[in-house]
Amino acid sequence: MLEFSDRPLEGEPPDPGRAWAATRAAWRDAVPGLGHVLAPGDARRAYAVMRGLTGPAGGMVAAATTSLPERAEEGRNYDYRYVWIRDQCYAGQAVAAAGAYPLLDDAVRFVTARLAEDGARLRPAYTGGGQPIPGQRRLDLPGYPGGFDLVGNQVSGQFQLDAFGECLLLLAAAARHGRLDADGWQAALTAAEAVGKRWQEPDAGIWELSPRHWTHSRLVCAAGLRALAGAGAPARRAAHWNALADAIVAATDRGGLHPSGRWQRAPDDPRADAALLLPALRGAVPADDRRSTATLDAYLAELTDDHFAYRFRHDGRPLAHAEGAFVMCGFVVAMAEQQQGRSGSAYRWFERNRAACGPAGLYAEEYDVAQREMRGNLPQAFVHAMMLEAAARLAPG
Repeated sequence: MLEFSDRPLEGEPPDPGRAWAATRAAWRDAVPGLGHVLAPGDARRAYAVMRGLTGPAGGMVAAATTSLPERAEEGRNYDYRYVWIRDQCYAGQAVAAAGAYPLLDDAVRFVTARLAEDGARLRPAYTGGGQPIPGQRRLDLPGYPGGFDLVGNQVSGQFQLDAFGECLLLLAAAARHGRLDADGWQAALTAAEAVGKRWQEPDAGIWELSPRHWTHSRLVCAAGLRALAGAGAPARRAAHWNALADAIVAATDRGGLHPSGRWQRAPDDPRADAALLLPALRGAVPADDRRSTATLDAYLAELTDDHFAYRFRHDGRPLAHAEGAFVMCGFVVAMAEQQQGRSGSAYRWFERNRAACGPAGLYAEEYDVAQREMRGNLPQAFVHAMMLEAAARLAPG
């Protein structure tokens, strides 16, 4: 035990042995055993990381760091010390896949409060206390080598349609576990109404790019509506939500379907994208739908390398030259392969990406395959969330 102070210690110093025992006991109480999932040790660590990133209001920050560059001297470093609604929902859904644990309640509590306050004007991200995020600014610090100092984030000025779909998926998961109270159901109604009002608007999408009619955003909203309809909603509302989901999928099919039969990023962007694997996983369309299987097959052919996965192709450079492999996407592929009945491939994807961590077992957003290094801020919460969900979904029945 080491103490630093500018004044004398008051009272007796803590006993290191007792303090360590109390710490271990507290974490044993906070982290479930998870013996029923794949790789239970790593799954417990993922849960512990998300628990450690979760504050008193239930909000889980996206990462614990800021200004760690994705690539040296390229300007791509961000402040992720805030609560992204999408990431919060990923975490809650991952926990729900593993069991009805307290982190599910925390996610629902935070999302419910934000929907109650902001409704259809839900922000993409908030501070840990639920307040708007300050804009970006530089500090008088040198920053990490190859990067620069940065605090705040410009995301509050964006509209991200898929956040409403993810909220619906989270709240539906809580309802299936019997953990959605009256406030939670009201939040679900608010999110569903927001989808009905805003699904035809262009948005920044999952990767926070220029506003477009992103295929993923619309389909995830359809998935959320279907999930909520099947989670104990009154028959009349369920019928309305399913009909709206059908309308959204039909409209998206008209503009977001590639001539080859797979989903494409947007009506004016024919490229493949890792995000387009999520609608089938979440139930927007059936797993055996030709559009689902064609999307997975095209993605595997175009955007993966040695069981590492990339978001989308930026330009004509090799994938690894544009950005690092996106570790979250590797776990998404594992679940998509499992959904298609390709268990052997699913396990291989899971193990490959499970190994893309540092000595402490923490995951960053990206993994540089050539340099064998993590890139960007860490621990990146949504990677740990997808790792936990994959561990639950890939576990033998």
